[in-house]
Amino acid sequence: MRTGIIDVGGGLRGIYATGVLDRCMDLGTRFELAIGVSAGSANLASFLAGQRGRNYVYYTEYAFRKEYMSVGNYLKKRTLIDLDYVYTTLSAPDGEYPLDFDAFHSNPTEFYAVATDAKTGMPYYFGKDRVSPEDTSIFKASSAIPTVCHPWEVDGIPCFDGALSDPIPLEKAFALGCDRVVLVLTKPKLTLRTSERDRRLAAGIRSRWPRSAEKLCRRARVYNSCVAKAMELEKQGAVLIVAPDDTCGVDTLTRDRDALRQLYEKGYADGNAIPAFLEKN
Repeated sequence: MRTGIIDVGGGLRGIYATGVLDRCMDLGTRFELAIGVSAGSANLASFLAGQRGRNYVYYTEYAFRKEYMSVGNYLKKRTLIDLDYVYTTLSAPDGEYPLDFDAFHSNPTEFYAVATDAKTGMPYYFGKDRVSPEDTSIFKASSAIPTVCHPWEVDGIPCFDGALSDPIPLEKAFALGCDRVVLVLTKPKLTLRTSERDRRLAAGIRSRWPRSAEKLCRRARVYNSCVAKAMELEKQGAVLIVAPDDTCGVDTLTRDRDALRQLYEKGYADGNAIPAFLEKN
């Protein structure tokens, strides 16, 4: 049986998935495939590298630094979140908390980070071969929220956040041969996504990136449809949705340590459901 895990990201709400993944490490739970969207790609990289607790530090310590996220960043670099600081300055081999690149690559789990071609609005699925100590651009591309960040180039292609083109890559996971998939959401699974915020973000990129703006306006509808499909597959035993019962007040850019800790703890507790799902006949 081929098992997979999907982490859909969600900005700082991604700390919920960090709790889930840390619990998986403590339980020795492994998967044959891991697909990350946006911040979920970095979460899964640390998971595959076996670096328990690494993501927690990023969410609860580094995210509070002005170098990580600030209006000053936007004024100087036209990006609220400095993806270079997050994925190079902090994560490089000589960084403050580097990714263990050797462990990441030696893990046999197949890995993909989802990004969106800013010009066409189509998804890219970047594998481990595109990650090295000298090049972590796929994480930056996968996490480049439109308007909040400028698009990030990979192989000369400007890319936005993967959530624009494939917010819940379930079809991709099954196309890659999975029999069972753990889907980690960072919102309650019955919460319908609305498009108001996405439409405001789309207005900031429409003149230059019209196809990405169109995808952004459609994201809520696609996300809701994918969750509905996942719930049907859950009834059939092919999918396990792991999602918080509430977000503890944490949103995409919320910086509140107590709320982040509470959401992490929810994820850690909810991760207990995964082994039984993977082991059932």
